[in-house]
Amino acid sequence: MNIQPFSKTYDGVRVLSFPGLDLEPGKIYAVIGANGSGKSTFAKILAGVLPADRKGRIRDDAAVGYLPQKHYAFRMSTRRNLLLSTNEEARAAELMDALQIRHLEKKRADRLSGGETARMALARLMMKRYDTVILDEPTAAMDMETTAAAEKLILDYTRQTGCTLILVTHSLQQARRIADEVLFFHKGVLKETGTKEQVLFHPSQPETRQFLDFYGR
Repeated sequence: MNIQPFSKTYDGVRVLSFPGLDLEPGKIYAVIGANGSGKSTFAKILAGVLPADRKGRIRDDAAVGYLPQKHYAFRMSTRRNLLLSTNEEARAAELMDALQIRHLEKKRADRLSGGETARMALARLMMKRYDTVILDEPTAAMDMETTAAAEKLILDYTRQTGCTLILVTHSLQQARRIADEVLFFHKGVLKETGTKEQVLFHPSQPETRQFLDFYGR
């Protein structure tokens, strides 16, 4: 998957400058960086929900699935939320079991807790197959057990579909556990990219080393 160069400017201030990059199918790319580094802006532009200063998103014919940082639930049951785009009951049951929300299938989804809503939203996204999946902090509201379940599902989905999965995460531990490659953003600039071993353990840029030292390797 080829992403063309793009930038984003607010009120005359450039908040994101991306040089372009080729991403491989079947891999998980973790996007890391401090708050305000441009991670979510990057995700929104790739997903097509935020315009760039100039065209620079993924190819127009790609099927893109996007899970924003703020999860949403329609005023219907958890099960019906999952079946909005497809009537594959068996797949819905499989995903609810995987994310431990089967017991909530009849509960109105807009009355779920934050962690339950996050799991429902992830399951709803994964009801369909996409060429590219963009997840913005999908497990931030989950506890340790459900985060592990979600990470397993993300790994399984990537293997089964062969999609390119872009994972925005604040957790270096999560990047270590499931990412293949890492993109590090600093003040709106892609400073370093490479395998997780290269970026997380042997970074070449001083900004990357400073970030890792501060947040703990």
